Amino acid sequence: MVEAGRAVKMYRPGTFREAVEIRAEYNTIPLAGGTDLMVKYRKPAGVLPFFTRPVEFIGHLNELKYTEKGIEVLRIGAGVNLSEILKNPDIPGSLKEAASQIAAPGIRNMATIGGNICNASPAGDMLPALYCLDASLLLAGKNGLREVLLSDFITGPGKNSLRGDELLKEIYFPLRHYDKIYYRKVGTRMANSLSRLSFTGLVKWNGKIISDIRIALGAVAPVVVRSREIEKEIIGRSSAEVSGITDEILLSYKKLLHPINDQRASAVYREQTALKILKEFLEHRIRL
Repeated sequence: MVEAGRAVKMYRPGTFREAVEIRAEYNTIPLAGGTDLMVKYRKPAGVLPFFTRPVEFIGHLNELKYTEKGIEVLRIGAGVNLSEILKNPDIPGSLKEAASQIAAPGIRNMATIGGNICNASPAGDMLPALYCLDASLLLAGKNGLREVLLSDFITGPGKNSLRGDELLKEIYFPLRHYDKIYYRKVGTRMANSLSRLSFTGLVKWNGKIISDIRIALGAVAPVVVRSREIEKEIIGRSSAEVSGITDEILLSYKKLLHPINDQRASAVYREQTALKILKEFLEHRIRL
């Protein structure tokens, strides 16, 4: 590829091990589906994308295209695309809900779960569900494997802790059953829309008492908002008891929201809408 008179080197490794070696030696930009990167590095119409470093294609590597269901853990290769996630019966419903509302089938056929993570956008559609699932990542580098929590991996808008010699190999999380799954994506239209904000809520009951609850909000702060401390305040209560402290919970979450103004929505809109969705979830959606 030639960009504005400058040749851009491209690599297509034959194995994942070779991909890691190339990444370590040349500090490449990994490209799987490219649905985020081609937008990130795009130039005006008629002009080729401008990549700042050599590009390494990894989307064809079968070593990244697997799903393994164990007794307690589900493992997903970073190269699994969103269409495959929707088809796989082992994938939790919360992830499927998020994947189903990303773009159109053609994009979902290319976009990978690993790419959605590494892009580290506050509006990344898969991220709130993955935060709720306590997802961890397996990173492969020249010195071996490294494990890190997803919540520690993403450090800010478009920023992550992936080292220059590493590639994301796998996403894994504990397998748990939830009685209620609630997902909301707010966009400018029903399909092919970037998130103004997104919400994932998971609830597990023990009789009439909430034994587990997970809440995550996207595109309302530099990183996904999830508070285990607030969740602990909800666990052990009935739905009626939660309704009685809804205002207190909303105030606690409001302190965590730091949305921005951009071309899709204002900060005020994002905050108010996020709190309305959270209120709806707490007062109506968590009930058996």
